[in-house]
Amino acid sequence: MNRRNFFKITATCTGGLVVLPDFLYKYAVQQNGFKPGNCLVFVQLLGGNDGLNTFIPYKDELYYKYRPAVAINKKEVISGSNEMGFHPALRGFADIQQQGNLTVIQNVGYPEPNRSHFRSQEIWETASSSSEFLSHGWLGRFLDQHYKEHHPVGGVNIDNIDTLALKGEEPNSLTMNNLNFNTKQVVGGSGKLSENPQLDFVRRIAASAIDGSEELERAYKQAPPQEVSYPQSKLAKNLEWIARLIKGDLNTSVYYTSLNGFDTHSRQLSEHASRLSDLNDAVYAFYKDIKGAGKLDEVTIVVFSEFGRRVQDNGGGTDHGTAAPMFIIGGKNKGVNIGSNPNLSSLDTNGDLVHETDFRSVYASLLKDKFSFNPSLIGIKNAPATGIF
Repeated sequence: MNRRNFFKITATCTGGLVVLPDFLYKYAVQQNGFKPGNCLVFVQLLGGNDGLNTFIPYKDELYYKYRPAVAINKKEVISGSNEMGFHPALRGFADIQQQGNLTVIQNVGYPEPNRSHFRSQEIWETASSSSEFLSHGWLGRFLDQHYKEHHPVGGVNIDNIDTLALKGEEPNSLTMNNLNFNTKQVVGGSGKLSENPQLDFVRRIAASAIDGSEELERAYKQAPPQEVSYPQSKLAKNLEWIARLIKGDLNTSVYYTSLNGFDTHSRQLSEHASRLSDLNDAVYAFYKDIKGAGKLDEVTIVVFSEFGRRVQDNGGGTDHGTAAPMFIIGGKNKGVNIGSNPNLSSLDTNGDLVHETDFRSVYASLLKDKFSFNPSLIGIKNAPATGIF
């Protein structure tokens, strides 16, 4: 069965009747009592976000030479620091940086970059090398080790589809399209295993999903009244739900969601501005919500994409590229720019930016600094990036 369809059927709590043997249900509702002090919130930008037009080297004349069709006018750039500035749609990001709560990691990528959306997303979600194919995600592997017993809401993905990043040996994560808690039913079975191990695995995941949804409902209902107004967008609604679960003290280490539409081969100026507006408004509302609740030090927001765009524009947009910035918000980050500004005078043989920081080093830092976890235990051998926290 197609992996994406399989997880939409088994791990996405959108309702329906689930038949479960009693012993599987009892297994699913075990509590481990672990209370993490930190959580990570990932916002994945699908399609390959144009980093050069997001965090802009607006004082480098080569930027304007290479991009006559899509460069952002100097007068419109929101000036930041070290001759870099934000896209005019990212006023909230600029404000967060001014408050000292946003770190930009420049030129993030990996050796032998792959320009296929699906393959590069897979590399980022599994933390594999370019030539390595892994069946479990890096966060799924982390959750398998982080929790000594099965924990159905160790990770929560609020999205229309599952993410490979959270897939592990154990069903320690849950994907939900929306927080509708009124459609699930549980029917006890005889407790007898079937003769089909795949069916048993499906039942086990289903049991975990139902138990996890009950934990979500509890946290959602006990969260304090909403004080921040969120925009009317899908990403904003997803982040509003995540904020409510955090404020309701859900025992979750990782939250995940995504925003599509960054494959800007054409009409980039308008399309990219629209996507960045969605991102900015949703993340800024989430930031203010979490900060107002006194939880910003505990919550680390990570914004990334599977690759950047080509330095040279194509006349109306940009094609698939390589390195791009990552953004870290909250979590006691140092509020600095890490790495050199994009070097537009020293591109690779394909005319792309040369990566400076391996994304797995950023992952290693997140695991080490937020959870005191050794990243080598899940196969990440890269040294943690320094200077983020």
